Parts: sequence; structure tokens; C-alpha cells
Amino acid sequence: MAVLVTGGAGFIGSHTVVELVKAGEQVVVVDNFANSSKQTLNNIEQLIGSSSFKFFEGSCCNESFLRDVFSRNQIEAVVHFAGLKAVGESVKAPVSYYFENLSTTLILLKLMLEFGCCRIIFSSSATVYGKKNPVPFIETMATESTNPYGETKIIIEKILNDCCAAHSNFSAVCLRYFNPIGAHPSGLLGDSPAGVPNNLMPYIVKVASGQLAWLKIFGNDYETVDGTGVRDYIHIVDLSLGHVKALEFCRRNSGFEVFNLGTGKGSSVLEVVSAFERVSGVKIGRKFEKRRPGDVAQSFCCPKKAEQVLKWKAQLGLDEMCFDAWNFEKKMG
Repeated sequence: MAVLVTGGAGFIGSHTVVELVKAGEQVVVVDNFANSSKQTLNNIEQLIGSSSFKFFEGSCCNESFLRDVFSRNQIEAVVHFAGLKAVGESVKAPVSYYFENLSTTLILLKLMLEFGCCRIIFSSSATVYGKKNPVPFIETMATESTNPYGETKIIIEKILNDCCAAHSNFSAVCLRYFNPIGAHPSGLLGDSPAGVPNNLMPYIVKVASGQLAWLKIFGNDYETVDGTGVRDYIHIVDLSLGHVKALEFCRRNSGFEVFNLGTGKGSSVLEVVSAFERVSGVKIGRKFEKRRPGDVAQSFCCPKKAEQVLKWKAQLGLDEMCFDAWNFEKKMG
């Protein structure tokens, strides 16, 4: 029996594939390389061996392609990463985000039910907590979104909840990520988006490596410690290990469940920049811009539920996140 990882060549997906294989799982990866690179697969192979997973290139929006993947493999569980993921871009292109993110999930669920696969781990997001909830965010809070990307996550969570209500043997775990940064300690896997990055750490390392002139910081007038946005940054390896624990939980339980994956500690943009400069020895030029549409001042979680139920806890700090991100850039950039 195998675990299907959709979007398994992406930033979070690739690291999770490595941790699943290390945990003894048979892994099947699907990716269309819309947000990733074929080189990532070669790097995964260097870490875990070329025969440790299967790969199929294609889109989860293509039902016939995905049906073929299910028919050729005994899929027991799914870890679902495939989809579009940038908050700012979703505000500019809402139709693309609703179509891509909802279609991939609905087709996937249709085929899971058809092939008797009843376990799914979904990559949700902290953005579902919106603007009205006070920090730290806890899983029982009402959800809302300030952007189409977050709204797709809320809708998919609702779909998964309804699916569990309709099928008593179905198990769905939604992992609400906070802000994954860093890279694999080997330097072989990391976050390397094409063009100008949407997220903070890839932007910082592009400035550090001379590919961009300065870091654009969106907003310095928030009610935070230094006026810049505060986020709960989590090392990508810690986050990936959370999926292994979630899979174990899925196998023991049926029904719908939600967990925050974060450190429980917020860091401002300037605090992240300072940590990066400290561990890299590179000065980061910066330029303040207006706030981005859809952004909130603070976002950090209470991680106690994941700690108590999943027996998972983030272990790595901000310095390790920055060091590993810079190591990846120097090795692979």
C-alpha cells in the first residue's frame, strides 16, 4: 500500500516525501511542475535513493491522468499539496485560484472514494483565521479569509468535513500551516521560486546572493514590535515531520480533524532579517512599501493540540531556519 503525495516536487511536498520515505512509507508522487522543478526529483533521489518512490508527471485537474495513477498503484492515503499558493496573486487572479484549488481537490476526492482510499491529509493555512480572531490562533476559532487563496482553504476544509460526515470510515486531517521557511540541512532541497518571490525568506536569500537589489518590506506601520508584520515561522523539516505524525493519526482515527503546525512564537519581518544577517554575515538592503492587500498584522498559533494529540512539536529555531535557507542558496542557487 502506498501514500500518494500530490505536489510532491514542491517546497513542502519534497521535504515531506523525504520524511515519509525515511519513516518506511511507500510513496507515489504526482506533480505538473507548475510551482516546482524536475531537478527537485533528482535531489530527492540523492537523499533517499532512486527506487524509494514512484513519480507521475501530470495535473490533478486531469481526471483521466489521476485515475490512471490510482489504477496502477494501491493508494492507501493521500497527502494533498497540489494547488496555487500565493496570497497576493490570489487577490489579482481569484478565478484561477478557485478553479485550480477546488478542482484538484474535488477530482482527487471523487477518485479516492471510487478506489476505496479513505485517508487524506490536506495542506491548509493559517490564513483561514482572518483578521478578527485574536492571536494566538486556536483550532476552535471561527474561520474567515481576507483573500481568495484563504477562501479556497476554508471551502476545502468544509468539503472534507462533509465527506467525513457522509462516510463513517473516512479520515481527513487539515494541517493549518503557519510560515514554513528554511531548507533541508543537506542543502539539496529548499524554496526556490521562479522570478520575484512572494514569500519572505526566498526574497531575502535572493537579495543576499545579489540576484535582487533590496528586500521589499510591505508595511512598516502595523501595531507590532517594530511596525512590520509578525508571523509564526517554522522550519520546513519540522513541518514535514508533522505530516508523518498526521498520517499515523489518520490510520488510528476516522472523522475530520484540524491541527495548527507552528512554533507558537511570532517574529517580525525585521527580526527575521536580523537573524539572517547574524547567521550569514551578509547585510540585507531593504525598502519599505505599502501594505499588501489581504495581509494581517500578526499571525501566530497555539500549537498545543498538535503537541498533545499528534505528539509533534517544532524543534528548530529561527537561526537554524535562516542558516539552512542560506546554505541551500549557496549550494543550489
